[in-house]
Amino acid sequence: MEITSERLLIRPLGPEYLETYNAYAMNVENARYMCFLPSEDEKESLEFLKKAEAEWSKPDPEFYEFAIIHDGEHIGGISVHMENGKPVLGWIINREYWGRGFAYESAKAVMDYFAEEMGITYFCAYCDTRNTASFRLMEKLGMKRVKESGGRINRSSPEEAFEYKYEINYSKHS
Repeated sequence: MEITSERLLIRPLGPEYLETYNAYAMNVENARYMCFLPSEDEKESLEFLKKAEAEWSKPDPEFYEFAIIHDGEHIGGISVHMENGKPVLGWIINREYWGRGFAYESAKAVMDYFAEEMGITYFCAYCDTRNTASFRLMEKLGMKRVKESGGRINRSSPEEAFEYKYEINYSKHS
């Protein structure tokens, strides 16, 4: 499965991206608001990438992990995983590429693809309430904030945080 947008190629994430994955997944600042990142070491990253690759070979994957490619460079990742039968979006962009609209462009392209090709019209996403860039992106995508709750644990911090949940009933022309 490959998805294209104006500037991006979005394709399955796997072990071939280990070095460029580590550039953002092992960077504490880059992943400070993430629940499952930063990776502790290269071994953990490789195990995750192998798991992502294996999931792609299943007839009905539980999650889809994509590499975001810009001008031939792997600059981040975007995922769709199922939570109680509902698709949840997630993304991370290498901080060297922040502020250029790549997260929005990749999320929009993935939502368009899943709506058109798979008939999925509902999406949700979560973020730490301090992650202004992430919740603004969700709003730009047309998502609406539906919940704020405590209990979020980000891997790089021992303190409990609050999180927002956003949702959208989506069509390509939303």
